Parts: sequence; structure tokens; C-alpha cells
Amino acid sequence: MDEEKNKQEYEEVLTSYYKDETVSAIISLKVDTKYADKIAARASKSPNVVDAFLVTGDTDIILKASFETYGQLKDFIVAELGSIQGVKDTQTMMVVTTFKEAGEAKIEDDDLE
Repeated sequence: MDEEKNKQEYEEVLTSYYKDETVSAIISLKVDTKYADKIAARASKSPNVVDAFLVTGDTDIILKASFETYGQLKDFIVAELGSIQGVKDTQTMMVVTTFKEAGEAKIEDDDLE
């Protein structure tokens, strides 16, 4: 009971932090490499996924995604990504501040003074 209450409170805090702003996240996936292309293609079909990259290094796939609420992000990770065969692990990094996106500066040096 307490664990469920804590999860709900955590979700409410994150949702209140973002208010009406979209929740953007960078999601890295470690996958069974024989399924990598299929996993990337399936994840790319989500309307929330803005960009999807098959990469080298410690992770196999990187997704950039946007959601209306934290709850939608959570559902995407648990229900959608979690149900794809070959996904071994995910790591989610929620965007706090965007400085540059799609080649366009969002915050200038002058704004930081």
C-alpha cells in the first residue's frame, strides 16, 4: 500500500514539475542485437517518438520522445517498450532544459545572466 502511494506521489510531483509543458525524454535501449532493426522500427512507429537512432557503444538504440504528461512517458516505457521482444534494458533521461533543438537555439548566453 505504501509503495503504491509513494509511486503515485512521485508521479504527481513529476507531473506538477512539468505543468502544461510537454515532457521530453531521451531513452536509451539495450537490446538483443539480432532484433535491433525491428525494435528501432517498431519504437519509431509511436507518434511520441521524434527521433530514433541505432548507435554503437554501451547502448544500442536511442530514442528522443515527447509526451503531454509524465504518465504517458511512463506508460510508453512500461507498456510499449517493455512489450517489444528483445528489449533487455532501458534508461530514461528526462529533459530539464533545452538549449538547442533542430539546429535552433532555445536559450542564448544573454538569457543566463
